[in-house]
Amino acid sequence: MLKQLKRKFIAIVMVLVGTVLVAVLAVSLYSTYAGQRELIVGALNRNLEGKIDSVPTIGMGAPRPDDDTGARGRNMIALAVEVSSDGVILETSDSHVYINSSLLNRVVQEALTSDGDFGDDRSIHVSWKSKRLDEGGMRVAIVDTTDADTTMQALLIRDLEIVIAGLAVLFAITYALANWALAPVAAAWEQQRRFVADASHELKTPLAVILANNEILEKDEGIPSGSRRWIQSTADEARHMKSLVNDLLQLARTDEEAAGLASAMRREELDLSDIVDKSALEFDAVAFERGCMIEAQIEPGIKMRGDREWMERLVIILIDNACKYCAPESTIRLSLRREGQHVVYSVNNQGPVIGPEELDHLFDRFYRSDKARSRSQSQGGFGLGLAIAKSTAEAHGGRIKATSTESDGTTFSITF
Repeated sequence: MLKQLKRKFIAIVMVLVGTVLVAVLAVSLYSTYAGQRELIVGALNRNLEGKIDSVPTIGMGAPRPDDDTGARGRNMIALAVEVSSDGVILETSDSHVYINSSLLNRVVQEALTSDGDFGDDRSIHVSWKSKRLDEGGMRVAIVDTTDADTTMQALLIRDLEIVIAGLAVLFAITYALANWALAPVAAAWEQQRRFVADASHELKTPLAVILANNEILEKDEGIPSGSRRWIQSTADEARHMKSLVNDLLQLARTDEEAAGLASAMRREELDLSDIVDKSALEFDAVAFERGCMIEAQIEPGIKMRGDREWMERLVIILIDNACKYCAPESTIRLSLRREGQHVVYSVNNQGPVIGPEELDHLFDRFYRSDKARSRSQSQGGFGLGLAIAKSTAEAHGGRIKATSTESDGTTFSITF
């Protein structure tokens, strides 16, 4: 539980702070891009105005007094050309700028054939803008965007490096912060787990004495028959208490396994198919008594590593739960199958539908609902069976879930 809480804490902080960091850098990058585009468009507009031989040139000499682009604008080399309607270049601005004739013809042809009056060709780092002339020709302004494109590429790489480095530093800080913030929770959880384990262990001895004394009293023929029922009642409750103590000890062991504090689980090669098959056969009589039957579809040869005793109890808990709440004359369906790299064990029964609000708490300890997990004379239970199943499944690297609908019934499935 603490590991999951820690992972969620780190994930939430990383997503929130990471999103803010990326958003800030994205806004900064867009602002720079917008500024560059404004300079490019401004240079193109200036080169389209006036006479071709007096076009202001960006990149040559000092900036004009009314030019607010300053030194940044001087990094852009601009050129203006006038072309006839058939694409013949009539005149170019006197900008002392050399441009390759094939590149110039390419831009001019693109301007002539384009539906719009503006274009970008990133492959040759050129932006252009065109203007129709009264004489029927066209003036095309061309700006070299090499510096702007190089700057944007460098900024993008720098921002990516900042994001990666920032996320790495953030993860380290968040990891340390999570350890510090969850330390009191971990201490409280450990104290609770230790108390449950110690108390359960200490209760085993007096319960054993009570059960032994009751057995002696039950064999004493001198006790009146009217008093014998009190002895039987005491024995029944002691056995219930012993079952509860065993359940609490099992939960304490799985908690230790999940927290990595100790390993009470034996790891050996298990034939899961054999375990499920034998458990299904054992419950055939129980299901028959409740007016239902068990149908098993078990894929043979499915093996895994784990604790045999724990896995046998896990399999039995789900079958027993299905038998308790199955509808009369219905079928309990067991399934063990491979799904890709995973193994899925599922138990389905027809019975009272478990509502969504109850499904969220089915695996909580000591939780019992009126429909699904109420304790009665016939069914018993302390609300720990499914909690033990969940802890045992997670200790073996699996995850358990439950679904319940009117049409499909209730299904518990574990994926390893």
